[in-house]
Amino acid sequence: MDILVLPRKDLIVFICFAVVVLAMPIWLTPFGAAYPGLMQKFVIFALFAVGYNILFGLTGYLSFGHAAFLGVGSYTAVWSFKLLTMDVLPALVLAVVLSGIFSLAIGYVSLRRSGIYFSILTLAFAQMCYNLAYSVLTPITNGETSLQLSRLDARVVDAAFGVVRGERLPSPSLFGVELGGHAGFYLCAVVLLVAFFVAQKVFNSPFGMMLKAIKSNQTRMSYTGFNTRPYALAAFVISGMYAGLAGGLLAVTDPLAGAERMQWTASGEVVLMTILGGVGTLIGPVIGAWLIKYLENIFSAFNDAMLHRTFSFLPDGLQDGVVAVASKFVGEGWHLTLGLVFMLVVIFLPGGIMEGARRIRMAFGQRSGSAPQTKPDPVPAE
Repeated sequence: MDILVLPRKDLIVFICFAVVVLAMPIWLTPFGAAYPGLMQKFVIFALFAVGYNILFGLTGYLSFGHAAFLGVGSYTAVWSFKLLTMDVLPALVLAVVLSGIFSLAIGYVSLRRSGIYFSILTLAFAQMCYNLAYSVLTPITNGETSLQLSRLDARVVDAAFGVVRGERLPSPSLFGVELGGHAGFYLCAVVLLVAFFVAQKVFNSPFGMMLKAIKSNQTRMSYTGFNTRPYALAAFVISGMYAGLAGGLLAVTDPLAGAERMQWTASGEVVLMTILGGVGTLIGPVIGAWLIKYLENIFSAFNDAMLHRTFSFLPDGLQDGVVAVASKFVGEGWHLTLGLVFMLVVIFLPGGIMEGARRIRMAFGQRSGSAPQTKPDPVPAE
């Protein structure tokens, strides 16, 4: 039962994190982001970033190919819906298993090199997978039109249990309960909480300490005769399984799978999430994922008409000038805002947003603390 027990400090962190995640429909309302589709993205990409951080944050291996596992998870889940059943459990289990096998094969080859050579190898594998999914393997992936559900799909398990085909496309379900709207969000939220708990156990386990030692000085460990490669490969596979699970959840919330989920930009996005929030921290990648997805979905929706309404309190001439400048940072130009935020964080907070939080906590701690006590003068000997 010790495997289900956390130290007190980690337990407090997990409880606070669970409250924040489950209360998203409440505290996201003032930010205009409390609708299920966006909250599902927040949770799924937080899961993706937490898994990526197990590799990058603990071992220091920078992978540019994790989108391949995200895509494998999505394709696997959709094929499970088409061939087996619309229940999400088999889809998610198969997505994790196949992503793990796939990451084992890629990791076994890529980890023969380290540093930038490892990163380039993972990028090359991811682009190979993208091109295979986009053109070569079209009978399996349906190419550029994406793999989608059909009313005439086999679904042999559903047929065996007498599930009647309806006139509309079926929806993913959990034990017969359809997972639309907030039900789909809370499924993803529970999966994220379980995955976060597992990540906490990994970070605090002897295995996690070994991964941190690899990041600290892998060469020194090799010189002592310790074989670090199995540990790095295990971290790579675990991280790939997290990515596959995230891809499976994407297919649950939107039952289609396209090659764009395997593109290099998706791999770069999870790197940005992790660095922006704080590499090697548990909460940091989650915050980074939430911030990037918020900028993507909220800032990209702004147009000139919305900007004019926002700055309507300004005089007409000044309003037009402000809108002309602001329009470069929203809508199609939201990446410029993301780039500026990332640049400021990297320059002033190399440890990410979590470093900023630590600095603020230390500053408040020093202000609220009592004045430092001086040592009393020694009493002279009689």
